[in-house]
Amino acid sequence: MKLVVGLGNPGRKYEGTRHNVGFVVATEVVRRFGVDRGRSRFQAETFEAAVDGQKLLVLMPQTFMNRSGQSVRAAFDFFKLEYQDLLVVCDDLALPVGKMRFRAKGSSGGQKGLADIIRHLGTEEFSRLRLGIGPLPERWDAADFVLGKFAVSEVTEIAITTQQAADGVADWVRKDTAFCMNTYN
Repeated sequence: MKLVVGLGNPGRKYEGTRHNVGFVVATEVVRRFGVDRGRSRFQAETFEAAVDGQKLLVLMPQTFMNRSGQSVRAAFDFFKLEYQDLLVVCDDLALPVGKMRFRAKGSSGGQKGLADIIRHLGTEEFSRLRLGIGPLPERWDAADFVLGKFAVSEVTEIAITTQQAADGVADWVRKDTAFCMNTYN
């Protein structure tokens, strides 16, 4: 089994915000490959899916971004997964809108949900897919920016990028992170 985690904040207040692109990608993966209606467990909304016969659990933590690690850890331990079976999809303020980047491991890069997952798992040795939401405009507070909505001029581009990211998640399940790095970065 593979575990794909889409990061975001729960609730209508945060729908459509930059910080919730992980939820958008996870929702698209479920729409394409989901095999159940989903349920609440591991402090998350979870959905079983299958990509070319490979079982997949899609997890959207409902703990708020900064506490995503406890949800991920619970699912990770329950299914007795290995680190190579985990992909976290999140926003990245350092990347411009329309860019995405797969990585096999690495630091949080300041992304607080990713930092909490690293803290709970005790390692940076898992894959992540970062979607660009930047750049941060001058004189903007980073928290206000990531919790804001996309500009009208960015909506089409982010919609295309989230579709490509869902393609990338499927390729990660079918192949591996190295393939996705070469194909999507």
